[in-house]
Formats: sequence, C-alpha cells, structure tokens
Amino acid sequence: MCGIVGIVGANQVATRLVDGLRRLEYRGYDSAGVAVLTETGDLKRRRARGKIAELEARLAADPLDGGVGIAHTRWATHGAPTEDNAHPHASGPVAIVHNGIIENYQILRDELLAAGFIFQSQTDSEVIAHLIASGIKSGLNMDEAFSAAVERLRGAYALAAVNAEEPGRIWAARAGSPLVVGIGDGEGFVGSDSLALAGWTNRVIYLEEGDRAVVTSQGARVFDSDGREVVRPVQISRAVAGFADKGEYRHFMEKEIHEQPDAVARTLARYVDIDAGRFRTDALLDWANVDRLVATACGTAYYATAVAKFWFERQARLAVEIDVASEFRYRDPVISKRDAALLVSQSGETADTLAALRYCRQMGSRTLAVVNVAESSIAREADAVAMTEAGPEIGVASTKAFTAQLAALVCLAVGAGRARGVLDERAERELARVVLETPRLINMALAAEPEIERIAHRLTAARDVLYVGRGVFHPLALEGALKLKEISYIHAEGYAAGELKHGPIALIEEGTPVVVTAPYDGLFSKTLSNIQEVSARGAEVILITDSRGAEEADNTAAQTVMMPECPEIVRPLVAAVPVQMLAYHIAALKGTDVDQPRNLAKSVTVE
Repeated sequence: MCGIVGIVGANQVATRLVDGLRRLEYRGYDSAGVAVLTETGDLKRRRARGKIAELEARLAADPLDGGVGIAHTRWATHGAPTEDNAHPHASGPVAIVHNGIIENYQILRDELLAAGFIFQSQTDSEVIAHLIASGIKSGLNMDEAFSAAVERLRGAYALAAVNAEEPGRIWAARAGSPLVVGIGDGEGFVGSDSLALAGWTNRVIYLEEGDRAVVTSQGARVFDSDGREVVRPVQISRAVAGFADKGEYRHFMEKEIHEQPDAVARTLARYVDIDAGRFRTDALLDWANVDRLVATACGTAYYATAVAKFWFERQARLAVEIDVASEFRYRDPVISKRDAALLVSQSGETADTLAALRYCRQMGSRTLAVVNVAESSIAREADAVAMTEAGPEIGVASTKAFTAQLAALVCLAVGAGRARGVLDERAERELARVVLETPRLINMALAAEPEIERIAHRLTAARDVLYVGRGVFHPLALEGALKLKEISYIHAEGYAAGELKHGPIALIEEGTPVVVTAPYDGLFSKTLSNIQEVSARGAEVILITDSRGAEEADNTAAQTVMMPECPEIVRPLVAAVPVQMLAYHIAALKGTDVDQPRNLAKSVTVE
C-alpha cells in the first residue's frame, strides 16, 4: 500500500526522493509528498493530492534544496485523500512518514490536543509527529523522543522521521509493516522495500519485527524491540531499477498478461526436473506426515488456493481447508502439529496472511509460503518457501503472479502425491510432461485476443455481469468477477454453476452477460444445462471452452471464446488467460485507470 523513501547523504535529495516514489507507484496511492532538511537548517515540505506528477509540478514551481529527506505515497485510510492529509506530517522541527494504522491514535490525539498541540489533518499518522515533538519539548533528545513515541504506538507501522535540529540522520521503526535500510557509498537510505532503493544501492538490511534504526550517511545502528543494539545482516538485494517499462503495450496489465508463458515457464523450471521427470518439492515439506493442509490467502491469491484444493485432494489425497486470511486470524481456528499451513501472497507482505502464518507457527504447525518476493516478511518467517518466478508485477490487478502461483501449487500438489504414495513413478513422469506443456498452451490461448476484444465492445455498457463455472472453474469464476470489478468498475459476481437455481438466476434479465468457463470435461453436460437455463431467460452467454465443448454447445452461447485442448490438470492456468483479457479489454475500452484502479493498492500491508 503506502510507500516510504528516505535519503541521508551529501547530494540534493528532493528529485531523487521522487524517483524512489515512482518505483513504488505499483503499490497504489492517492497523494504524495516530500520533506527535506534544507541547507539553511529548515524543514520544508511539498505535498500534492493525486499522482506523483502533481508533486513534481509542485517541486518544479517551488524547489527544495538539501541532503536529508523523506518521502511518501499515501493510500487513504484515516481521512480523505487531500493535501492536508498527505504525508510527510510535521510538528515543530520533526517530520514523519508512516505506513500502517495506529489503533490507539484517538487516545493519543486527545492527549496531545489537551497538551496544546494543533492538528492539521484527519490522519492517525499525525499523532506520531506530535508525540515525538512532545518528547523533545519535555527535554528528551531525538533518539529518546523517537523511542518513547514508538513505545506508545499500538497497531501496525513502518515509520521514518527526521529532525531539523539534529540533521544528518533518519530514524526508522517497524512493527507489522515492512521497512528496509539501504547502505550506500556515503549515503544511507530507508524504503518500504528494496525496490524503492534499486539504482542507489543493492546492500540492504531487512528490519525485523519491532526493530528501530538510526540511519546516517556512514551506515546504520539497529536496535531490537527491547532497545538492545543488534547486528542485522547486510544482504544483497535482487531488486532491479528501471524494470518498470511498458514497452509496446498500453498498460502494464496488458504486458503482464502477455508475459505469462515466460513467468509460468520460469516457475515450472524451479520445481520440475525435465530430464528425470520428477517434481523437486520433497525438501519443502514432509508431505507423508501431514494429515491436513490449511491454506490461507487474500484476494486473487485466495482463489489460487481454491484451485489448488482440487489438485491436492485429487493428486495427493490430502485434505485441504481453505480460508480467507482476514477471517482465519480471528475465528480461533483449530490447528494441530500434524497440520501444515500453506500461505500464498504475491508480495509476501500481506498483513492478514502474515498474521495467519504467525498464528499457525504459534500453534505448532509447519508453514509453507508461496511468494514472489524472496526478501519479504512471509518468506523470511515461514519454515519453507516455494518461490514463484513471475518477476515484478506492476499492475494492481494480478495476472502473471496468479498463474505463477498456480504453476507452483500444481507442482507442490503432484510432488505431495508422489511423496504420499498416491502417485507412482510412471504417473509422476507423465504429469511432469503434461505440466511442462503449459507455457505453450498459454501462448495459444493468447491468440484469442482479437475475438475477446470484439466481445469486450459488447460488454462495456453492462451494468452487471455473472461468471459461472463448475469444479475447478468455480474459483476461476470468482477470479474473473474480481478482475472485472477491480479494473472496469462494473458490478460482477462469480457463482458455482450448479447454484444458479438457488437464487442467482433471479438476476437474469434480457441481455444480462453471463461468462461461463467450461472446457469439455465430465461435468460439461451439467454446465451446458445451466447455459440453456440462463439463455432461455434472455442472458447473453459468453462461453470460454475448447473445440469439443463448442461442438457440444452448438449455438447455445451468444459468443464463444476458443481455448486450446488441454490436459485436465493444467486447464485452470490456460483458462485464466481469456478471463483476464476480457476484463482488461472492457476496462481499456471504458478508459479506466487499468494499472492503478481507484481505491486499490498492490500490496495490502494493513488490515
């Protein structure tokens, strides 16, 4: 969600801070700002509502000079997206930027108001600046005031602060929200993630839960939650500056849809030994001694776990329970030491999924994370990690990260089946051959784009769209509806096809679009009956199927999108492509902000 960048060094930092914020645009935001300690010893801020371009225009009209500064992109939680609510927030000589939510901010705000502090915003974050200033006013130095303020905070935060009266340093702290420190040549940095610092340094320190740090141009001192100075390892980040290039495409989402054959191929290469016909997943978990797999995630990643449930239960005969992470953490779930927890997150920083991981570990369960960022909090805290190789994903609506997650999960499921004795060597070898065909099949599915774009023209004026599917395609119906809602702002719902008669069919009226994903399989005749039911009531059915399914459906559907003939186990990965492209082209035709849809953020690092 929100992004933090800080620089302390000898060079002018204002424009470089803005460059750092640009690398964090993928997170989603609605305002931005910078604070710089000027060469005359003053603290100056520039803030703007809207995109970073608005902040750049503000800085061009009224520049800032100085060698220490912090910057922020804000995604509104407390208070509307206005300039007054934009970060950095200031109190006297102190300025702060903050990601997260301060749960006890109202108590602190009332206390500070009674002490005479004046608030300029409706945010929870401003209390932090006033708390630090209050400590300084009482006679504490900045180190003491910063630590005292952090001790008072309850909730999640990644925090960076500067003080015009003690220049040359940035104070940082994290609890429940990620923050990294960068070590440069005569410069120091802080950032929400290592990507924010890419191009300046690849030497980073990942602050651990409860850590605080004082960053200077010569390095950093780190303290744990008890205030003891500790040594955190300096690691080499793999984040690369300048990757955010749309190339020939109009939007990052379009580019990322077309990158899926490569992303899936890279992910499969991690887990499939092509020569031996084996799945390399044994070292991740002792699958034979797992009684139940508890899978939890949020949003699109949750739908990936819903697909994976079918694979684990069919290929490994392993019972799977799936749950939305934001619900899981609060229902006091029963977890045993014979369970294994599967956590799926593109960013590896999803707050609810991270909390679910910690709960499962506390209950004694082994934890396995499927993530796309090796340095993320979830990756660092899980017992084992199955990396996806999607590469950086900029579009807020996940595409290649989703299919890369599915690729990793299908490998885990087959590997578990072999380890549990459900699959023999011959079956494993055949499934390895089948799974490795997926990138080619996805590439074939991409060829349907002209037909999908033509269909999209018919749906841009739709008020409601229903998505339906059976079996493994029910989660894909939920994912398709989510994609359309996210980027086109058209209301959409996903249903199990067999549930239509239990209520949703009442929504069908003349011209209602119904998107059905149904390659030909053992359930196709039942799905065809559902298609006929909604068609009889005036629905415009868009059927995503293969040649056999199209032949069986005859002319029942108003529109048909052809996908290639696929082995059953990989159909969800291939069918995801037309579902994504349909949502993309509808949104592009409507002229919405496809890559950064309103009210959404790429990485949800707060509840």
